[in-house]
Amino acid sequence: MNGLPRRSSRGRPCLVALLVSSCAACSAPPAADPVDARARPAGVAAPRARFVDVDWRVVSSSAVAVGTRYRFAADGGLRIDVAGSPPGIGRWSLQDGAFVMIEEGIAYPTEILRLDEDHFTIRSHNPGTPVDIEMVRDSPR
Repeated sequence: MNGLPRRSSRGRPCLVALLVSSCAACSAPPAADPVDARARPAGVAAPRARFVDVDWRVVSSSAVAVGTRYRFAADGGLRIDVAGSPPGIGRWSLQDGAFVMIEEGIAYPTEILRLDEDHFTIRSHNPGTPVDIEMVRDSPR
């Protein structure tokens, strides 16, 4: 025939199985969700956070007026009501533990220092000195 020694085909099933399993392990990961997960608010991306859709009233802060009210909506909206002023409208997101508040188009990384049914204390890393805001529930449960 061609003058080369003939190889046995007994090992082919094992070789084929090995190649198939190797290719499966190296296949491309599933396509990512086309929506950027970092941009999703907590109510969409993850189980609902306890501070969402609750009216919070500031009781102590290093820079925010006592009595200011915050509401973090499930759709990622943020409303800040200060007595005698039009409401401030912003956004917020919580993804993989990273909480961000966006006010007037500026994103501020924010730490959650305390969160329970009746208390929500945060530290907003604004330019300059971070701002601590201690709030209590202002809406009935």
